Amino acid sequence: MQRTGYCATFGANDIGKRVKVCGWVQKMRDLGSLIFMDLRDRSGILQLAFDENTPKEVFDLAFGVRSEYVLSAEGVIRARGEGAVNPNLPTGSIEVAVDRLEVLSEAATPPFEVLNSMDVREEMRLKYRYLNLRHPELQKNIRFRHQLAKSARDYFDTEGFLEIETPILIKSTPEGARDYLVPSRVHPGSFYALPQSPQLYKQLLMVSGFDRYMQIAKCFRDEDLRADRQPEFTQLDLEMSFADEDDVMSVNEGFLKKVFREVLGIDLKTPLPRMPWKEAMENYGSDKPDVRFEMKLCDLSSILAACDFKVFSGAIAAGGSVRAINVKGVADRMSRKEIDKLTDFVKTYRAKGLAWLKGGEEKTSSYAKFLSEEENLAIEKAMNFEKGDVVFIVADASNQVVFDSLGALRCKCGEAYGFYDKKEFALLWVTEFPMFEKDEESGRYKAMHHPFTAPKDEDLALLDTAPEQVRAKAYDIIINGWEVGGGSVRIHRGDIQQRVFDIIGLSDEEAHEKFGFLLEAFRYGVPPHAGLAFGFDRLVSLLLGLDAIRDCIAFPKVQNACELMTDCPAPVPKESLDELQIAVCKEEE
Repeated sequence: MQRTGYCATFGANDIGKRVKVCGWVQKMRDLGSLIFMDLRDRSGILQLAFDENTPKEVFDLAFGVRSEYVLSAEGVIRARGEGAVNPNLPTGSIEVAVDRLEVLSEAATPPFEVLNSMDVREEMRLKYRYLNLRHPELQKNIRFRHQLAKSARDYFDTEGFLEIETPILIKSTPEGARDYLVPSRVHPGSFYALPQSPQLYKQLLMVSGFDRYMQIAKCFRDEDLRADRQPEFTQLDLEMSFADEDDVMSVNEGFLKKVFREVLGIDLKTPLPRMPWKEAMENYGSDKPDVRFEMKLCDLSSILAACDFKVFSGAIAAGGSVRAINVKGVADRMSRKEIDKLTDFVKTYRAKGLAWLKGGEEKTSSYAKFLSEEENLAIEKAMNFEKGDVVFIVADASNQVVFDSLGALRCKCGEAYGFYDKKEFALLWVTEFPMFEKDEESGRYKAMHHPFTAPKDEDLALLDTAPEQVRAKAYDIIINGWEVGGGSVRIHRGDIQQRVFDIIGLSDEEAHEKFGFLLEAFRYGVPPHAGLAFGFDRLVSLLLGLDAIRDCIAFPKVQNACELMTDCPAPVPKESLDELQIAVCKEEE
C-alpha cells in the first residue's frame, strides 16, 4: 500500500510517471463513458480519470464508489484535456489515468458534506469532529499549529533552552481559577490536581541548575469558557536563570520575529514598544490595549467635578471618574437604536449607563441640558469634537468599571466602523503591573499575577506602607488587543517572599501547606530567575486570524466544558467510584 506521494505534490513535471495515491473521494462525476473523481488527502486534491482505456473491472468498481470512500489508485499522470484545466487547483492541469483501483473502506452517507462543513451549525460539526477535520481549512490550521510548535522548539533550542516535561498529576495549590481534581485510589480521600501551569516545577528546575527550560505543556483550569478559553489548553512555557525583564523580553522578541518571518512572511520590527500598565489603563481602558487605532480615553473629571449633574459629579466625589471616547466620523452611520444597543453593551461591564453627544446635521446629546454652556464647550474642546463625531461618556464611583466599559466599547466601535486593517498586527509589552489588587468580597489584598512575582526594586519600601502602590516586575505580550503571553521576574529572597505572604494574608501554616516544598528548596541556593508563558492556542488563533481558538484545536470542548463527539464528561460505574471511596450525592429538588 506504499504511496508514491501525497495527492497535491504532483504537477506538470510528473506527466508520464506511474504513481500510486491514497485518499478520500471528495466528489465523483459520472458522465457515462467517463468517470472523474476528486481524491483528497491532507495535501489537497488530485483528479482520477476512468475512460474507455480503463480495464472494465476497474471502471465497474469506480462506478460504485461514493463520496468519502477511501481508495488506493494506480495509474499514469497525464495532462488534462483542453478546456478541463482547473486554475484554482495546484494539480489542476493534470490527472491520473487509473488502471488499478482498490476500495480500502466504504463510507456511509455523512451527516453533512465535508466541503460545506464549516457552514454547518457548530454543535453538529463538533459531534462529528472527525468529519469536520477533513475540511481543508481546518487541516491547514492544524498544520500551521504543528509548524509553529516546531519553530518554537527549534528557536529555543538554539538559545540554549532544554525541553523538560513536568508532571500532570500534582499537588493542588489553587490560586485564582479552580483546579481539576483527580482522586487517588492508593490514598483514599486524597486527590491530585491537574496543573493550571508548570509554574512551581519550572522554578524548581531553576533551583536544580538547568538554567534555561522550555516546554509545550498541557494545562487545565476549571473555569467558564469563552471564545478564547478552553478547560484544557496548551502553553509554550519557559524559565531563565540569572535573567531580568529585559532578558526575557529580548529572547521572546527573537522568537516572535522568527515566527512572523517564517510563518507569515512579515518582518517584525524589534524591540517591541513597551507601555506601563497605568498608561494602558488611562489611554485604552485595558491592560491589553489594541493599538492598531487611536480613540484614546479622555478624563473629564476635572471639568465636571463641580457640575450640578450628580451622575457626573457624584461619581467623582465618591472616588471614581468621568471619562470619554470620541468615535470620529461615524455620526451618519450610527442610529439612535445603535446607541441604545451600545448602552446595553456597557451595562454588561457594570456601567450604569452611557451618556452621548452626536454631531449629526443637528447636534444632539443625552446630557447637555444638565450642564452649563461652559461645561459643554469644555467637553467638546477636550474631546476634539467635530461634526460627524459621536462622543460616549461613562461615569462611575469605580474607576475599574469606567475603564472596563469604555475599553470594551472602544474596541467594539473600532471593529464595527473599520478603524483598523484586520490583517495588520500590532504588538507591544505591557509592563509595571500593580503587585496587588483588592478582592471585592473580602476586601483583602491578593496577588494580581501570583504570589511569587517580584516587586520593582524601587518600590520595596512600599510593601510595608502602601502595598497598593507597589509595581511588579511583570510583563504581558499583547497582539491586537489580546494577551498572548505573560510572565514576571520571580522572588528569590526569602524575606521578600515572607512580606508578600503577609500582605495577602497567607499565614506561615498555610504557606507551608501549599508551597512548603518550594520554600524548602529555596533554602538551598536559588538563582535570580524569570519566565514567561505563551497561550499557544491563542497565539495560533491570532496568527491565523480565527474568531475562536476551537478552530485550531483538533478536539475542543464547547462552552459548558463538554466534548460533544465522545459525550464527556459522563457518569462512571458505581464500582469505579467504590474503588475510589467516592459517593455521588444527588441534589434534592
